[in-house]
Amino acid sequence: MKTTTEELVAFVAVVDAGSLTGAAEQLGQTPGISRALGRLEQKLETTLLNRTTRRIDLTEEGRIFLDRARAILEAIEEAEEQLALQRHRPAGRLRINAASPFMLHVVVPLIEEFTAQFPEIDLELNTSDQIIDLLEQRTDVAIRIGTLQDSSLHARPIGRSGLKVLAAPEYLQKFGTPERVEELSEHRLLGFTQPQSLNQWPLKQSQCATFSVTPNIAASSGETLRHLAINGRGIVCLSDFMTHQDIAEGRLVQVLAEHTLETYQSIHAVYYRNSQLSARIRCFLDFLAERYPLHP
Repeated sequence: MKTTTEELVAFVAVVDAGSLTGAAEQLGQTPGISRALGRLEQKLETTLLNRTTRRIDLTEEGRIFLDRARAILEAIEEAEEQLALQRHRPAGRLRINAASPFMLHVVVPLIEEFTAQFPEIDLELNTSDQIIDLLEQRTDVAIRIGTLQDSSLHARPIGRSGLKVLAAPEYLQKFGTPERVEELSEHRLLGFTQPQSLNQWPLKQSQCATFSVTPNIAASSGETLRHLAINGRGIVCLSDFMTHQDIAEGRLVQVLAEHTLETYQSIHAVYYRNSQLSARIRCFLDFLAERYPLHP
């Protein structure tokens, strides 16, 4: 008996999820995962996974087979996409991951237009304020802001976004507007729990090119900090892509503009695919790059 695609999908899903339960949830096939895995091992006459009550580990044979299984599934996926391309309609599931502020302020407003233009692409939108493993999280494209660290990823520049120090008018009316960088020590400051590089504000101070902040209130998400600032809880430094509308509508105003260095965060789309870029990924990247302005 020959191995089936269903069995390969089940095997790869179990490895990526780290458990039978996780794989079943990903694929929506709770009863079938274990049976498919058992059939595969029986056909290959070898054990691919060592199972205990706490974890699942690949055997040496499983490690070798995993690379081939991934390659086979990618080849099938690419063949299907090529057929879809011939019909000029990219199709399939596209899993996108981004930090919640970028997802909410940039991606979500474009979804209606994208789905109208590419109705056969099924979107899965996930948010994470930490860097994720694309394979482990079954992600096709991740949007990353700032300097890229992982050289194993392919990256496509999407644009860049400026940084500004901001506060709500209500906060400034109550606590006063700082005129010098040194005066920030007398104010409530909003910053990030991690990484600490996000708490380096682009403010000129004597010989230093940046101003290091110790937040009175810290959060892991820029969107949380944005809401805190809008509600008058302190002064914050955030990227233009999430605050330009707040500035335009007067919910936030720039602070210490004369002392602010012109600083930009680069925005990249990253993906693992080493072979020809899939049609659905390519059309999403083209769409996003065309509609995301250089200076939002």
